[in-house]
Amino acid sequence: SALGGTGALVRGLVRLIEGQGGAVRCGTEVARILVEDGTARGVALADGTQVAANVVVSNADSAWTALRLLPPEVRGWRERRLARAHSSMGLFVWYFGTRRTYPNLAHHTILLGPRYRGLLDDIFSRKVLAEDMSLYLHRPTATDPGVAPPGHDAFYALAPVPNLAGGQDWAALAEPFRRRIAARLEATVLPGLSDALVTSRVTTPQDFSDDFLAWRGSGFGLEPILTQSAYFRPHNRSGAVRHLYLVGAGTHPGAGLPGVLSSSKILDRVVPDAAVFA
Repeated sequence: SALGGTGALVRGLVRLIEGQGGAVRCGTEVARILVEDGTARGVALADGTQVAANVVVSNADSAWTALRLLPPEVRGWRERRLARAHSSMGLFVWYFGTRRTYPNLAHHTILLGPRYRGLLDDIFSRKVLAEDMSLYLHRPTATDPGVAPPGHDAFYALAPVPNLAGGQDWAALAEPFRRRIAARLEATVLPGLSDALVTSRVTTPQDFSDDFLAWRGSGFGLEPILTQSAYFRPHNRSGAVRHLYLVGAGTHPGAGLPGVLSSSKILDRVVPDAAVFA
């Protein structure tokens, strides 16, 4: 992983874009993709501004792109297919920092709960928030101490949970669930956590929906089952609109940072050079 964390990777990509003469606009939501005669012609922003383009690349959730950004006349069968599609699980992520270090803790730790198959059924089939949990604990300071002040540690704890199809009210559930995670960690790998905590932030499936426009608040786009993987995953070149390309977790090859970066390398091959439109 990149020293400085994912933020360092993002800053590197921004420098690459700006170094090639591009511009990055933060906090600028796209309301829709402009389509004329079946060809992408640019985007309309939420404030009404229209930005013309010969090529449009969407790194939004692929389902969000299809169902919310494209005009109805080009959605076709994709709208019906996506309505039946299986979305991946939701994620509850607790980011926190401590005023002490835990030097014996590795960069990656998985704490399995008492159940396996039953917990998966609760998350994916019944879509209920279970009393027990399995956790992934990330301690980047184990290999990159610079991501926290001296004498401190940085963490996030990730718990797989139902996506928003479960109907959970995360505004009410977030803090009680965070406390359950904290208690589990304090009783196992992070003794003294409650006294050492200095910073805390949670991200729920509702935040994935509100902040990242993730369809159904899922953490990884479409669930990577056989019929939604590889060739059966949304393609990087749109089949609905010419000059529209998809990148990111919701498209080929799949979710996770390596998959997302691989999808951008794919686009380097399939997106035509600007000279094509000169």
